[in-house]
Amino acid sequence: MKRFYLGLLIMSASTIQSQQFPALKAPVADKQEHIREIHGDKVNDPYYWMIDYFKKGKDSTKVVNYLTAENTYWEGMMKDTEPFREKLYQEMKSRIKEKDESVPSFKNGYYYYTRTETGKQYFKYCRKKGNLNAPEEILLDVDQLAEGHAYYSAAGFSISPDNTKLVYGVDDVSRRQYKLFLKDLTTGKTTDLGIKNTTGSATWANDNKTIFYTGKNAETLLTEKIFRHSLGKDASKDVLVYEEKDKTNYIGVGKSKNEKFIMIYSGATTSSETRYLNADDPNGTFKVFQPRMKDVLYDVTPLEDKFLVTTNKDALNFKVVETPLDKTGVENWKDFIPHRKEVLMEGISEFKNYLVFSERQNGLSQLVIFDRKTGKKEFLKFDEPTYMVSASGNPEYNTDNFRFGYTSMITPSSQFEQDLKTGKRTLLKQQEVLGGYNKDNYTTERLFAIAKDGTKIPISIVYKKGYKKDGNSPLLLYAYGSYGNSMDASFSSTRLSLLDRGFAFAIAHIRGGQEMGRQWYEDGKMMKKKNTFTDFIDAGEYLVKEKYTSPKHLYAQGGSAGGLLMGAIVNMKPALWNGVISQVPFVDVVNTMMDETIPLTTNEYDEWGNPSNKEAYFYMKSYSPYENVEKKNYPNMLVTTGLHDSQVQYFEPAKWVAKLRDMKTDHNVLLLKTDMAYGHGGASGRFDYLKDLALVYAFMFKLEGINK
Repeated sequence: MKRFYLGLLIMSASTIQSQQFPALKAPVADKQEHIREIHGDKVNDPYYWMIDYFKKGKDSTKVVNYLTAENTYWEGMMKDTEPFREKLYQEMKSRIKEKDESVPSFKNGYYYYTRTETGKQYFKYCRKKGNLNAPEEILLDVDQLAEGHAYYSAAGFSISPDNTKLVYGVDDVSRRQYKLFLKDLTTGKTTDLGIKNTTGSATWANDNKTIFYTGKNAETLLTEKIFRHSLGKDASKDVLVYEEKDKTNYIGVGKSKNEKFIMIYSGATTSSETRYLNADDPNGTFKVFQPRMKDVLYDVTPLEDKFLVTTNKDALNFKVVETPLDKTGVENWKDFIPHRKEVLMEGISEFKNYLVFSERQNGLSQLVIFDRKTGKKEFLKFDEPTYMVSASGNPEYNTDNFRFGYTSMITPSSQFEQDLKTGKRTLLKQQEVLGGYNKDNYTTERLFAIAKDGTKIPISIVYKKGYKKDGNSPLLLYAYGSYGNSMDASFSSTRLSLLDRGFAFAIAHIRGGQEMGRQWYEDGKMMKKKNTFTDFIDAGEYLVKEKYTSPKHLYAQGGSAGGLLMGAIVNMKPALWNGVISQVPFVDVVNTMMDETIPLTTNEYDEWGNPSNKEAYFYMKSYSPYENVEKKNYPNMLVTTGLHDSQVQYFEPAKWVAKLRDMKTDHNVLLLKTDMAYGHGGASGRFDYLKDLALVYAFMFKLEGINK
């Protein structure tokens, strides 16, 4: 009876809210029979035809017409919010300092920084020699380069050891396939190196004329090969120095901070392998540091006298071991920082005289300074209940100054420099919020929801003082919950537009992330993936129980793998949410994981499972949002995607929305917005993304009856 009553309440509220939208007819997607048969299981996928856009030789007219019709529909449904969205856009933009400059970082005799100009969407990459009073040298004017492009990304800036050359990558399609360019910093001449389908970065050998780069498979976008290129030679003659045969691994190439080694990393979710080469000998042969071991991850940090290795070998939460420069095999590994059950070791920032360890304990990140001469340890302390801290901008090895970034839900992003010798801490820069911002007007809390299995789920929340906990206030709950990515509490100036209109914003630190240690991740992937979804639901129910909000005013948001989360929770607990924002969502899990031609698929078997395994197939099928759409009521939903998305292909959300339209029994609003020129990350400009955010906010505000 109680469940039925709650459902009636939701239907009543939703019926009222649906009247705020015009009575436009939603697009109806065509159905074509397509039978998937595996493990004796036959499934008809009537929207499979939508995959055609990127299939060679296929006519894309039909799918483009459908996506265009959906865009016309959402534009019509949200037409009356256009002035409000423009106001929100201008409001959020007005808080951002348009003319700004990053904190300069020193490397090899130069201070490097980026700066932005009023009215410009991109930035300029600059440097000054020796000191900050020296003349400015603009290395790359990305504002100028991006002119005429709907999308433009310049990345991977890599300066030669003699400071005379710059290699960088360009993606002007938004599929993360970069072409490499070389700029001679003495003459200003830029050369297209003829190298394409890369990750966008290159690594210099110490001879100033050899670079190493990672090549992608043009179809699957897998990182498969590492090449050596000699400047002045044709790219077709580039030497293959490494090829990864295991399609579940990602690979990359980089340089050690002390400039001694070129390093090739190959890793999957559960195991990894490193190769290394003396950077003075670019034509030499890479050596295997330690052959890959089943269920063992390791990351190598070279010092002058030894290697440090961060590894989970016999250490669930990772530990640090040391090994000689000439004996790197696992049999030579000796504990440097032993494993601790309650502390997750996340990484090392190395310097000539000090090490700084990034750790995580009780769900909060922490930094530990280690004096290499004395062995003394010092913990950096922070006062707020929930925050985010990390090493930031430390390219120089021979320095005793350590930089780190700090932020919380009420403290703007701040960059500090700590003198590792004296302990003196200096604030270098804090994000300036134009128009005035007083953190004392807002409150942040750390809460714990109890999951169905008794696990405590941390929740970080922020709201403006005066927010009433009477069940009638709106609240947006966000989470990600995959790949071991921890979603720490951080500041957002754009979020003020939400908080100042009466919303609370909360992050659920659910399993599948790594906030509470490695086991937190292990308990939210593969055959335990459903914990991610139930944790989020339990967090939502806790916030309702504690009267922070109610189902009539509770909203959920997630993107990519967090979009999968959104798809799962609307299937599992649709009545708990008044509105759901699912951005670039990974919602067609089974079909995507069965197709090895789709980017990321084979890399992620250790995250979701391989459907060729019967048990994995049926488990994925039991939660995949697309597979589990049913004839029932769903909440109001806004779904976004990008036509050129390489991470989650456009057809996943498009198929999902089409099926939802066909099956759902309510009159709630369902909108699909496709960016026809962009990919996974949306618009590339500095302010364009604010238009998408204004739409998200306007969608929730419309449902809440907020129009100014």
